[in-house]
This record gives sequence, structure tokens and C-alpha cells, in this order.
Amino acid sequence: MIPDIAGLTKFVNDELRSKTSTKNSYDVLIDELNKTGNSNPNIEDVLSFVRGLKQISAGAKEVRGLTESDLADLEKNICKKIVSKVHVSLPDKETPYHKLAQWIHLIDRGDSPIECFTTNYDLLAEQAFEETGVAYFDGFVGSREPFFDLRAIEDSLIPKHWTRLWKVHGSINWFLNSSNEVYRSTNVEAGDSYIIHPSHLKYDQSRKMPYLALIDRLNSFLRQTSAVLVTTGYSFSDTHLNDTILNALKANPTAMLIALLHDTCMGKDSAGKEFIRYEKAFALAKGRFNLSTWTFDQAVIGGQQGQWKVSNPDSLNEENIANSIVEVSETVKAKIAGDPDETIIHHQLQIGNFAKFGSLLQELIGKEQFKTEDAK
Repeated sequence: MIPDIAGLTKFVNDELRSKTSTKNSYDVLIDELNKTGNSNPNIEDVLSFVRGLKQISAGAKEVRGLTESDLADLEKNICKKIVSKVHVSLPDKETPYHKLAQWIHLIDRGDSPIECFTTNYDLLAEQAFEETGVAYFDGFVGSREPFFDLRAIEDSLIPKHWTRLWKVHGSINWFLNSSNEVYRSTNVEAGDSYIIHPSHLKYDQSRKMPYLALIDRLNSFLRQTSAVLVTTGYSFSDTHLNDTILNALKANPTAMLIALLHDTCMGKDSAGKEFIRYEKAFALAKGRFNLSTWTFDQAVIGGQQGQWKVSNPDSLNEENIANSIVEVSETVKAKIAGDPDETIIHHQLQIGNFAKFGSLLQELIGKEQFKTEDAK
């Protein structure tokens, strides 16, 4: 329903680039960004660059051929295009988001509430939580124009049974009003400036407050004794988040992070050349015993990289976890002419697929309920 960063970048470029031979302000912006050495910028790079130029444009006639008005319009138009693409709804109540919400709703957490951190701007998690009846807190309080409550986050002044939903990069329904105050609205078409900040610039105090507060919350969470963080869909391409995570893991050896990554370790580009899909993630995991990275075919656990292997293939149907263990056959050409080709069977653990992960959570709920009934 929503493209990845590369797809979102292409969409915004197609929408905002000039359709004629005459360059518009967006074309000028991309040209200037390319001059900095970034020849293939994604939409986050573009938005960061716009906001960086805006900071130094006050009082200046032009900055890199763009006026202060040009930059303000560019920022607004880029955010509007992002919103037009990511403002979608889940199609039914059987999605992985709903399965995650149901798992949160049914498990007994005692005094340790679930904390969900996301860099996504969309409202899919909110939709699933509300349709499943999961009470959650996202940092805002109020009913007309809910405002960001920093004290409630820092002092954990929230009921224990409420799930925490921390949207680190902002959201399509967060806005900055004329008084530089952040608020949340039920109307994503509100006229104020969108708070979508994949960039991590030092905005004015009101604008930067949500990002810094939520980064601090992630840091505090990981420094708790025996904290466990499971990531899905996070590729470790965000340097600021990586620093926060790594520093917390170093400071707290009892914490553990399990990164579920989509697809296999190795991939092929358009020219057929192999590359490592998650080179950064694997490198970080090899340096931290309490950071594990799991792709479909390989994993780094305890600093050691290896391939997944089923201990007893004959019992695969019984042991399969939510059908996430998949057999993949590989044909190896015979080295000697006339000999038959060899078929090799590999096993993949595909929990890094969010749909499989949702099914796993659903299966865990069923097992817990079964154990409870059996005990009775």
C-alpha cells in the first residue's frame, strides 16, 4: 500500500520535477543537492537539504539560487506529496498490524507496558490499535488540538495498561501552528506545516522537541534491565537511531535487540552483480553480542554469522513456526559432463516478512490460550 523510501522518492520526483525544458525550483534544489556529492538523494535527503537551507535563508536574498519563499513552498509541497502517498487505510481486520495489536491486547504484561517505536509517518498502527481496542499513548493529550506533553513522557505518567506508540520521525497528522507549537489533528489536510522530520536538524525548540524526547525515550527503554527490542523493517540506515541504540546496548549488557530483516542476506542489482542487502546491520551485529540480525537465510547471533539450518527436517511440519520456515531448492550444475545436476535444499526463516511475523504473534496467542485452558 505504501512504497519504500526509494519508491516514495521516485513518486515525489515525478510529481514535482518540471515537465518542460525549463527548470523549476525543485529541479534547482536537486541540482544543488547533487553538487554536495549526493548524486542519488532519497526523499529524506531532499527534505533535510530544504530545511538546512531554510535555516540560513532568513534575511538573505537567495541561497543556492532559491529564495526563502521558494524553500518554504518546497518544504510544504514535498510534505504534501508524501502525505498523499502514505495516507491510506488498512483493507480489513486481518492484517499483520491487527495481529500485532491483538497480541498486545491479549498478553498479560503486568507492570511492564509494551513500547512501540516507529519511523513510519502513516496512521496504520493507530488504525489497528483502535479497531482492536488497544489503549495507547503517543505523547499528545487533549481533544480539540491535542498537544505534545513532554512531562508525561519523561516521567512515565501514563497508565500501565496503555501501550506506548512513539513515532520518532513524526506523523502525517502532526502539525506546527503559527505559534510554533506542535499539535495532532484528526484532519491530515490541516493548513499548518506538517511535522514530518526524517531529517534531524536543530529546529526551533518547539519543533525539535518531539524528536529529541522520543529518541531519549528509546534510549531510556534500552537501558532498563533485561530490555528486549525486536525490530521489523528497520534496515539500520538511520545514523542517529543507530547511535542511540548502540550506545544503550553498550551501556546495558542485559539488553537485547533482535533485528528481523526482509529477504535474503545477498541480493543482485539490475546488472546481476551480487551485493549484501544489510551490510551496515551485519557489521554492527558482529561487534555487539547483544545485537542479532536475522535475514531469511542467514543471521548474526552472538557476533557470529551463519546460515539457518533445520535440525530435523522430518519434523518440519510439526515444528514450523507460523509457516515461516520455508524450503528453497537450488540446482547446482554438474561439474562433469553427463553427470546429473544436483538439487540442494536450503531452509529459510522468513519471520523478517512482516506478514509472517504477524502470523507468528497470532500463533503465540493461540498457544498461550491453549496452555491456560489445559491448566484449568
